[in-house]
Amino acid sequence: MTEINNIKADIKRKILKPIYFLMGEEPFYIDEISNFIEENVLDESEKGFNQQIMYGRDVTIEEIIAASKRYPMMADKQVIIVKEAQDLSKTIEKLATYAENPQPTTVLVFNYKYKTLDKRKKLYKDILKSGLIFESKKMYENQVSDWIRRVLSEKKYQIEPKAALMLVEFLGTDLSKIFNELNKLMIILPEGTIINDKHIEENIGISKDFNNFELRKAIGEKSVLKSNRIINYFAENPKGNPLIVTISLLNSFFTQLLFFHGLQDKSKKSVASALGINPYFADEYFLAARNYPIQKVTSVLSFLRDADMKSKGVGANQNEGDILKELIFKILH
Repeated sequence: MTEINNIKADIKRKILKPIYFLMGEEPFYIDEISNFIEENVLDESEKGFNQQIMYGRDVTIEEIIAASKRYPMMADKQVIIVKEAQDLSKTIEKLATYAENPQPTTVLVFNYKYKTLDKRKKLYKDILKSGLIFESKKMYENQVSDWIRRVLSEKKYQIEPKAALMLVEFLGTDLSKIFNELNKLMIILPEGTIINDKHIEENIGISKDFNNFELRKAIGEKSVLKSNRIINYFAENPKGNPLIVTISLLNSFFTQLLFFHGLQDKSKKSVASALGINPYFADEYFLAARNYPIQKVTSVLSFLRDADMKSKGVGANQNEGDILKELIFKILH
């Protein structure tokens, strides 16, 4: 986020590059920078003649270059933004001739999502010399909770760890979806609010009692009653609680638990760091480790592999609810 803030700060100070090539697997930051350029480089009075939005599927590189070589009308700069530029991937290297000597009065922006330029080729090297290349990398799941906290902190909000984890579990690593939900919360809740699981349940529709986080916790505690209540809810609501997601999250939990058993330093801080978790959740691993010795953890991982195969139709003809019930029975007994 520091790099993004620096790019925005330069744009605000009118320190502009002739080419901004925004690429990578995470579209959220590509859109954020592109939208910032669209909104802040030109005054409203200048945009009519000097700001142009193109789409990769509708234009050629030659047409983009021709438009970029034009001079602005009654303004110091013109802005050309090429959205969905990844549709030009087969011909993108033709841009190298322009990147060698770009028009200084043009700000040319490429939104090149889900792909990256080949760093060995001429285009990448030429843009580095004259413009700016920003690679937006996909976040790992264990990084998203920290991202949520940073976004909310900038807006003077806080969030409890469980609430952040609920969002990640429900929305995955799609930052755009998460950001939209956070915006909803910030509209509803007053500045300074510490967002908790109840806020998430009431305003986003994620159950605070029946979710994979609570199932993981119940299994770690070896609570048969609580685990069965949750999986019965899952069986009745399969669309909102896909089996493949539950298996994946439980597999991550027990893989971490296997790693926990092998740690020499089992201080809470060291465990949190080694497992890549928030210290808030460390106690769950201490309890689960007492309930599941290393031999049992190995067996559970085998159960999870079998359930994953069954969920894909291999070796069984069971519905998702039955597969899940059988899996949880094996884990708890």
